[in-house]
This record gives sequence, structure tokens and C-alpha cells, in this order.
Amino acid sequence: MRSDAARFQDTPRHHGAVRPAHSKSPHPQPPHPQPPRPQRSRSKRHPHDDAPDTAAAFRRLCELPHGPERDALREELVRAWLPMAERLAGRFRNRGEALDDLRQVAALGLVKAVDRYDPERGNAFESYAVPTVTGEIKRHFRDHMWTLHVPRRVQDLRNRVRFACQDLTQTTPGRHPSVAEIAERAGMSEEDAATGLEALDSFTALSLDAELPGSDDGYALRDTLGGPDPALDVVVDREAVKPRLAQLPERERTILYLRFFRDMTQSRIAEHLGISQMHVSRLISRCCGRMREEVLREATHHAAAARHEDRARAARVTPSAA
Repeated sequence: MRSDAARFQDTPRHHGAVRPAHSKSPHPQPPHPQPPRPQRSRSKRHPHDDAPDTAAAFRRLCELPHGPERDALREELVRAWLPMAERLAGRFRNRGEALDDLRQVAALGLVKAVDRYDPERGNAFESYAVPTVTGEIKRHFRDHMWTLHVPRRVQDLRNRVRFACQDLTQTTPGRHPSVAEIAERAGMSEEDAATGLEALDSFTALSLDAELPGSDDGYALRDTLGGPDPALDVVVDREAVKPRLAQLPERERTILYLRFFRDMTQSRIAEHLGISQMHVSRLISRCCGRMREEVLREATHHAAAARHEDRARAARVTPSAA
């Protein structure tokens, strides 16, 4: 649209004959009737100062068949409206994308607008091209700028929350607006507002090699990642063996307790129970072997039952061949 300065330049100015209202003349003269000014026809102006007049070219483009002449005229129209597309791309600068890339995306949207524009509908080309180019740039941010795939709904929530935060920052200085205030401002639930706030920091991913703030020793984010805990396997084995230990005779349970929990040698266990060391060794081997076989047998049984259940579930979901 034309700027205010441009409109003021078009305003007619009065010189000499018209005095200001507050000035007084010692000999006031009667006003002379002014001759009527001729009415000038006002031509329709484009909303952009430098908008080219391409209405006739677009009508001719629709009439031409596909060929070199039509391609040349199409390219001429794109070049004529390219400054407008570049201005639209400039509105999205400083959002994590290079301005040259945004200009290329805007040029692509302009090409689509030229190909799809129908002058027979009676609308000016810029009224169709501006939303088309802007939509192409927004689609580029939505599809190519996110490091991870984020649902469209979450992206929309992020934009609404971002605008609400910008508005509330001006009315609540000195503190960050609360989730309830953001939800009320954006017209959404507090749960959706919290989701949009989480998405604000999810536009780009942080490298695992990035050093944490305040760390001078090179402590990076990867140093905070955990690993598999070997104690978890011990817990699983202990829970699997516990019911088998309860089924052993008291003497075998005592021998295993003294050997594996009190860390006593086989000779000391033999002295404590009044039996030979060879007998203690045979009892330990027999008890451990029996429990191992029972645990493995039960694990195999559970695995087979799970596979059978999966096949039965797949048979219920998949329609029969008949």
C-alpha cells in the first residue's frame, strides 16, 4: 500500500491566494468566486508504488498457446513482479534461514502465482500473489526448518503461543507471562498452551557436543547421558531364582546362603555343617544346575506362549482368504 508520505505528496497545496484562518488583514477584501476546476479522471492505482501494470500481459498470457512465445511472456511477468516477492521474503529474515534462500522460496511462490492466476475473476494480480508467496514461505518453514518432524497442530499452537507471549510481554514487564495468561490471550486451553511453550524450544536440536552453560572444563551434553545399568540384570536373575530357592531343602538353602551371601569357602561350610567338602561341592553344583534348567525352561515357555498369542492376534485382525 502507498505510504502516508506518498499520500501527503498527492494532497493539493494552496499558495498565496488563501490566507491562514488566524491571520488578519487591515483591509479585508471580499472573496472572489473561484472558477470551477475541471474534473480529472482518476486512474486506478496499484497498492504498491512500483507495481508494474501487467493486466494486459496476463490477459494475453491466457490467450497464448503453450510455446516459446508464451514462455517468454511468462518469464517477463515473473521478472516484473520479482521485487515484490523479495520484499515479502524480507519480512521473514532473522528467523534461522538465510535471506537468499528465502528469496528463492519466494520466487518459487511467485512462479506458482503467475501460472495459477486467472484475470477473468476480476481481482488484481497482487491480491492473489501476496498470499501465495507468503504461504509458500510459511510452508518452507513448516516442512524444512524443523530438525524433527512436528505435527501441524503443534506448529500452529507454537505460533499462537509465540504471538501471545509477544503481546503479553508489553503488558507484564519484568516477568514472563504465566501459562494461564498465555492460554487466555491465545484463546486455548492451558494444556495446549503448555504444548506450544514446549514447541518454542524445539525448532532446532541441540548438539550432544555442545558444552553446558557455565562449564569451563568442556563438560558437554553427551556427558550427562546414562548407560545400561548392569545391576538391572542382577535384579532380573534374582527375582527369577527366588521362588526356586524357596523350594529347596533347608540344608541346600543354608549352603547356598553361606557360599554366595556370606562368601564362605567350601571347606568352612563343610566344617560348619559337619560334612565333607566334596559333598558340599556336589550339592552346590546340583542345586545351581537344577535352578538354571528350571529358569530357562520357564523363559522358553513364556516366549513360546507370547509367539502363539501374537499369531492368534494377527489371525483375528487379518481377514481370511475366503
